[in-house]
Amino acid sequence: IAPENDDSKHISIICSACQQTMYPHHLLYHKKTHKALTLLGFDSLQTKTDNKTLLAQRQKLITKLTKIPKYSEAHRQKVDYSFEFLMDNNAPTRYCDFADINNPSTFLRVNNSLIKALSVCQDKNSMWQADMEDRFIVLDNYGNRSDTCFLGLFDGSHGATAAGTVAAELPLLFLDQLAQTDSSYKKSKDEQQVLDSFATVIRADYREKEQLFSDKAGNDKTDKTNTYEWIHKAYAKSFWRMDRLLRLGRNEVSKVRWSGCSAVTCLVESIPRETNGTEEEGKNHSEAATHSPLTSRARGAAGLLHIANVGNAHAVLCKNGKSHCLSKEHSTSNASERKRILQNGGNISTNQPDGLVEGYLRTTRGLGHHGDPVLKRSVLPVPHTISIPIDDTCQFLILASNGLWEVLDYNEVLALTLKTFTHYLKRYECVQQNGTPPCKCQHLMALTEDNLNDSKAIKDLQDATELVYSNKQPKLSRRNHLQKKMDSEIFHDQLASYAGQEPLRTVSPLGSKPPSQVEEDTKTYSSSCKPQSAGTGRAASETLYDKAASYISEQLVKTALAAGSRDNITIMIVLLNGC
Repeated sequence: IAPENDDSKHISIICSACQQTMYPHHLLYHKKTHKALTLLGFDSLQTKTDNKTLLAQRQKLITKLTKIPKYSEAHRQKVDYSFEFLMDNNAPTRYCDFADINNPSTFLRVNNSLIKALSVCQDKNSMWQADMEDRFIVLDNYGNRSDTCFLGLFDGSHGATAAGTVAAELPLLFLDQLAQTDSSYKKSKDEQQVLDSFATVIRADYREKEQLFSDKAGNDKTDKTNTYEWIHKAYAKSFWRMDRLLRLGRNEVSKVRWSGCSAVTCLVESIPRETNGTEEEGKNHSEAATHSPLTSRARGAAGLLHIANVGNAHAVLCKNGKSHCLSKEHSTSNASERKRILQNGGNISTNQPDGLVEGYLRTTRGLGHHGDPVLKRSVLPVPHTISIPIDDTCQFLILASNGLWEVLDYNEVLALTLKTFTHYLKRYECVQQNGTPPCKCQHLMALTEDNLNDSKAIKDLQDATELVYSNKQPKLSRRNHLQKKMDSEIFHDQLASYAGQEPLRTVSPLGSKPPSQVEEDTKTYSSSCKPQSAGTGRAASETLYDKAASYISEQLVKTALAAGSRDNITIMIVLLNGC
């Protein structure tokens, strides 16, 4: 499928606040309208607000503000800005071309039974950013272990030096900690030589402080029963040592404004099929993750995800069509983080929307930022960690930098990912079975200006999308037999991989019922091809999922750009066995 010839510009997105369907390039204006109406005291976006009503409400709020003893001019400005925004009524354009991506998506081959495909897409957002400061790393057979890989995404701040250094050295530090507890993790001679070079920096006195730091992280009652506490401590020590190495200031340019980074990492390891996981193994959790629905061990779990993050880079898991955030927001918008900084003598400015640490940085935890000692007292390298079992109900894992999360929330990203994946499969089905251009397929519901006012069309778009894979063996049409046989292999083998399984459903978090049209459309999956060999099927299926992962990551980046992101954007999409 040629991505440049598709109709992805018509893919819609649903606002998680009001469930209204819109184009991605309308989302920024839409959310600003939400905030302005809320600030002026209106309940929702549907409230009718003519100019006379807005003027009366503004006057009412200002009168109330002036009577408050602690009158805030900043709050008065917020009211005025919201009033002017709603009065101008600058509706977004009716159509917007998606911006070109600086670095097109690339799929990476990962030899892991838990991962069907992995793709990374980046864009420096040249309208707002001069340089690309994000970095990522994917290590297969991590620690010389099969079915184990390390994923890392690092969101650079005020330069790319720290992010690049962390991407190169943090995996080694983490591997060193794992190998001390689990002998199955092996280090090569080159890796050991690099680690030995750090010995002059991490001396005995520093190791004592490090031990106190890691023990403090595990003193919580919930951690005593944590089966994977040793991995969480390994994360904590490796992040602590990485931050110590950044104090050397290698390759830094400024004397006082050194670079730093947010980080989100994931260790993916499989569980041998012959060993039955116990419930005790599934009770692992970390700080603030005690009551997560994911922490209970799923029967027949195939593997584990060990996540650690600092700052505002996040990981989201799609399980049974629902989003589960596996990371924690470490920024001034987090009330507990604000309290910690203020209690320890730090300062948070009044910059909008939530202030800046020492008037400089929005993130409250991260690696680096050693040039300013006052700032570094508040910005800690302590990671949030969590371990999660995964099985065949887990569909996607998304690691992304702040460029995505500043304009889209977790539910919106999930809904868009499911919609885009379904869109790609249906496009492929249309081309392979009918030779029909995707825009002419009757079951592909594109959002156009003509149907924006059609209530049935809007409802169909808001409904969840359900894919039911037929258990029947596909057959090949006789029309253009040879050409069809070649073209149909990829899609056929993808369907054949589901044979004998229960129907897989990808359900929107909104919980609405899918349109009946989708069930009729799934009948087309039954008209299939002749069976292929196992090796050919596996290779063809991998090709389909690789292209699908690349397509999804590109669409997420384009959507973030259209929605008004002002930061570098890096998105790593991992297709798991449940997709």
